[in-house]
Amino acid sequence: MKDWLPKSIQCLHGYNRRTFLSDAVAGITVGFVALPLAMAFAIASGVAPQSGLYCAIVAGFLVSALGGSRTQIGGPTGAFVVVVFGIVTRYGLDGLYMCTVMAGIILVVLGITGLGTAVKFIPRPVVVGFTNGIAVIIASTQIKDFFGIRVESVPGVFLARIEVLARNFRSFSILETSLGVLSIVVILFFMRYVKKVPGYIVALFLGTAIVVIFKLPVQTIGTRFGGIPSGLPHFVLPTFRFDLMRPLISPAITVAMLGAIESLMSAVVSDRMSGEKHNPNVELVAQGVANIISPLFGGLPATGAIARTATNVRSGAKTPVAGMVHALTLLAIILFVAPLARFIPLSVLAGILFVVAYNMGEWREIPELLKLSRMDIGTWLVTFLLTVFADLTVAVEAGMILAALIFIRKVTETTTVAQVTDEYLREGHAHILQHKEIPPYVAIFRIHGPFLFGATDKIDEVISRISDLPLIIVLRLRNMTAIDATGLQALENFADIVHQSGRGLILCGAREQPARLMRQAEFEGHVGEGNISESIAEALERAKTLHSQMTGDDSAHHNAGRRSTDIHPVRSGS
Repeated sequence: MKDWLPKSIQCLHGYNRRTFLSDAVAGITVGFVALPLAMAFAIASGVAPQSGLYCAIVAGFLVSALGGSRTQIGGPTGAFVVVVFGIVTRYGLDGLYMCTVMAGIILVVLGITGLGTAVKFIPRPVVVGFTNGIAVIIASTQIKDFFGIRVESVPGVFLARIEVLARNFRSFSILETSLGVLSIVVILFFMRYVKKVPGYIVALFLGTAIVVIFKLPVQTIGTRFGGIPSGLPHFVLPTFRFDLMRPLISPAITVAMLGAIESLMSAVVSDRMSGEKHNPNVELVAQGVANIISPLFGGLPATGAIARTATNVRSGAKTPVAGMVHALTLLAIILFVAPLARFIPLSVLAGILFVVAYNMGEWREIPELLKLSRMDIGTWLVTFLLTVFADLTVAVEAGMILAALIFIRKVTETTTVAQVTDEYLREGHAHILQHKEIPPYVAIFRIHGPFLFGATDKIDEVISRISDLPLIIVLRLRNMTAIDATGLQALENFADIVHQSGRGLILCGAREQPARLMRQAEFEGHVGEGNISESIAEALERAKTLHSQMTGDDSAHHNAGRRSTDIHPVRSGS
């Protein structure tokens, strides 16, 4: 049962006043950061701004109270904007609430059955493809408000939306465009030069103050939505229409999968920043409960928010109490300051979402993907184009089908039939570990089998022991039969972690397909020049040289061989 306890309960032991103060400061900071984002995501999704706030309050509190991560922050995110907008357009608010509850139930089942780890079977090109696509769509939905274009309704289809906006672009407002540009400049300035102060909230307050002081005639939350109601979120049981259950199954699965992917990605970011370890199944149960309860208070679907989680950790959060304080901060704002929200200009919120869309787009991944195989590039491109021009659900389904076919092809390509020759036996001597002396400053691990999406978490066994390992780590790839973009990214992350720990990394014995993909991706830049060897014999020689360079001790060449393979064994399956 201890494995199923939320982190909030596990953290009670040793909790003190000092820890609470750290959590309170972090929670209040994240609460202010979440304020403009929650409203902006709601408006972009085609619903009233208070829906985003109610989601951040209710779901944010539940995710922290019940979740499996110490510093995860839950709430509405950009990933849901596209799918929520489509559901609201087609099925209305009742359809959205039904879909969110159904997605919550799916997430609870995934967590309880231990299937939370199934999310790892979504490969890197698919994730990057639909993340790029979502970013483009979010940005396109904000063009109207950012430039103050006068048009009654904007189509939900991407191409039709761009056509309508381009046709009416002459009606843009200089005032609203200026406010939008100002908000972006302020956010980027604070991100670069004043990182401890949230740029989003500064842009929100500054833009609102300018509108109030100078009484600018621009579109605001008040002019479009009539403001935000003050008071506690009201419990309202949505109307459940049984005729919608079947058509909502596919969108519900999409919402659940998006929620699972982003929440677990966010939890991993939290782990890396805080040095903790989250429980994925408990986290998914909490995300599921949050999505079941959120629509009962008029809230949007929720998941882990990577940017807010990172802000939480950087602000000094120690436990889930910080996330609960974040939710209570937002609650206090709508109880006491809600009437002032009617002055918030929509162009400022659009500017905030432009920055969010850019940051979530993972654009730096594209040049890396373009170095990979044509199959990986094709998978990314198809997912991206379908996300933008078709539908997110279709994009993910098509991406997964392509990834599965590529997986089958890569596995079948590793099957060979060849005669054992004298030359083969001679070449094999350089690769075998038997009779080779392994110095005490070297640890050798091997990857056995295809290192493809779904298997990349196996390397976490080495990462979890990194602080106990010697100065140089050798990763033996002789029996790694194939690798894909996700596996390559896992090795890149592993190399970065090894170097951050002050250790050296050497890879050796890569077969044809992995070696070719690593060359295309310029993987040598991650491990260092000369640290990719042809064989284990060459890798051990390189380890002597590297050890001398790292320690300044030329005696390393003479001290090698104190420890044998039996004393320092190779670990399989890592």
